[in-house]
Amino acid sequence: MRKLFIVVAVAVAATGVYVYSSRSGSEPPAGAGGARPSGGGFGAGGFGGRGGPRPPMTVELASAGRADLSEHIMVVGNLIGAATVDVVPKTSGRLEVIGVRLGDRVSRGQIIARVEDRELTEQVKQAEASFEVAGASIRQRESDLKLANTNLQRSQNLFSRQLLPKQTLDDAEARSEAAAAQLDLARAQFAQAKARLDELRINLSNTRVVSPVDGFVGRRNLDPGAFASANTPVVSVVDIHFVRLVAGLVEKDLRRVEVGMPADVEVDAFPGEVFSATIARVAPVLDPATRTAQIEVDVPNPSFRLKPGMYAKVQLTVDRRPGALVVPRSAVVDLEGKRGVFTAQDNKARFLPIQVGLQNDQHAEVRGGLREGDQVIATGAGALRDGDTIVLAGQTPVESGGARGGRGRMGQGRRGQGGRAG
Repeated sequence: MRKLFIVVAVAVAATGVYVYSSRSGSEPPAGAGGARPSGGGFGAGGFGGRGGPRPPMTVELASAGRADLSEHIMVVGNLIGAATVDVVPKTSGRLEVIGVRLGDRVSRGQIIARVEDRELTEQVKQAEASFEVAGASIRQRESDLKLANTNLQRSQNLFSRQLLPKQTLDDAEARSEAAAAQLDLARAQFAQAKARLDELRINLSNTRVVSPVDGFVGRRNLDPGAFASANTPVVSVVDIHFVRLVAGLVEKDLRRVEVGMPADVEVDAFPGEVFSATIARVAPVLDPATRTAQIEVDVPNPSFRLKPGMYAKVQLTVDRRPGALVVPRSAVVDLEGKRGVFTAQDNKARFLPIQVGLQNDQHAEVRGGLREGDQVIATGAGALRDGDTIVLAGQTPVESGGARGGRGRMGQGRRGQGGRAG
């Protein structure tokens, strides 16, 4: 009985091996359960098989049309004020008053601080007194000269009538010349006193620290009571009625940028807002380390919204093409070293080389190879190959002529498999 059980088990195992080998081996005869599907499924010879055709790809078409096209260059940098000035006193001394604080608006000539001036005030008073003395001395010397000249004229008249000796006439002439010299000396002393007085008055006025520009207090360094000198800035004033952006321009773009060219400025503080600007200066040399040239962009700032130190992006329009023939940027692809577009012909994608001009984020200019109104594949072009089967968006593979045969064969294959299973 045990031997019979072993024999039956071996027979069953042999039958299973035979059935598995029959299904895994060569194709069964045509009469054994139906025909094998040709071209159906995703096995060898199907869409997914190695070396077989690619599955249809859904694409969208767009027409070549006319549009105004511009080419832009984007540079970035930080905003700086039109002028930033450290305000320092012209004379050393202890600060009595500082009349401004951080952020205060100041005008040119406005008094910002005052240095102690009591000693200078006394020196000015002394100089004014000396100046008055010098003026009085001039008046005295003028009177002496007038008297000496009168005596000289009398002596000359008497000498002409031989009533006065020659020596007395010579003495009169000498006194007249001496009086004239004393008058010249008094006038020189008067000028000297005036110069000293003017100098002291200037020193006294220098104790008033004034703003040299219109702007805002960007930094305050000292407080009342501190000792200030010409090397110690009291405050820093920044003029922001317009701001500047200093940025580096790469070598290849330098020839395309000129002074006076308009620019659009954007800052992170005001997203979506564009500020009109102008290129004010372009450096004539490049930095050997970075191979860039500095440019300065002036941005009007009448409302003082833009602040120095803000990070800004500047867009420069370097070329314009009004009414250019364009296609969507996504339609332009590179294939085997050539630039072109795909067109739809009989549900197949056909590569067409074109000449591309200016480009922006949305469009690419067509300089040759297409005409206005020609349709190109806009969506899905980047994944296509020449000759791929395509399906237009909104259609099904059955509606597309190029894919209808393949879908039918796939259906027949499934029916054939069902027949064999029956």
